[in-house]
Amino acid sequence: MNKKSILILTFLMFTIATRPVISQATDHSGGAIFEIEKSRSDSSQIQDPEDNKVIVNPGEIPRTEGDLRIDFVPYLNFSTVEMTDDRSVLPVNAQLFHDSDKVRGNFIQVTDQREKPSGWTIQLRQETQFKQLMKHGAQLKGATISFDRTWTNSATNSQYSPEVSKEVIQMNHVGETYTIATAKAEQGMGTWSIIFGASKENTNKQQPTIFPSINNTGNIIEDPVFKKPSYVNNAVNLTIPKTSENEAGTYSTVLTWIIAELP
Repeated sequence: MNKKSILILTFLMFTIATRPVISQATDHSGGAIFEIEKSRSDSSQIQDPEDNKVIVNPGEIPRTEGDLRIDFVPYLNFSTVEMTDDRSVLPVNAQLFHDSDKVRGNFIQVTDQREKPSGWTIQLRQETQFKQLMKHGAQLKGATISFDRTWTNSATNSQYSPEVSKEVIQMNHVGETYTIATAKAEQGMGTWSIIFGASKENTNKQQPTIFPSINNTGNIIEDPVFKKPSYVNNAVNLTIPKTSENEAGTYSTVLTWIIAELP
């Protein structure tokens, strides 16, 4: 029997500004509201995706329950952008931690502790177009999220790694479900990180995608949640098509993460 666990998250994605932003990132960053269908006190700890021997604290942890579960999915915050009629490509804020100065690509952590691992899939769906929080009806038509440079890491032998796309995952259609990773039978056992992008210090032969977040005066922006320098991750991007209809304001969308057993 195919079973699914669903994790629904509301993301505060970014702000469109009416003029260049000189100061640090807006204070809504990291303020996502979580709606979790099921909750459970679980002993799973979040591992550094590039060094699974190290336990890290990314803050509030959304998760599903059970022997097959999602331990963690990332906030996706794109900070602030100047309003323009040109096409904009915005990199996501990279993953920071409260108890470490390490900076990592945005990642998902999955654990499979079933006695008979039949395989699983991780899927993602965008439920709504980006909507302005303070004004009913205002949307960003055609705005899309993309995921690239996907790879996996675990203490489990790499021969049991789930499969991930080597191509860019373009979420071009609201309401459509996209597959992020697939573990066949006897794969994906234990705890796995599915990572988008990597730091320059990674030892997994991944191309670095993380760089300091710089404002218009050339200074590094401070992350308002972690209170430390902010970085961007070029492996996850939000593309806003050329338009003259976008209004200044803060926009959000709802992403649904799904972990499902394979039959």
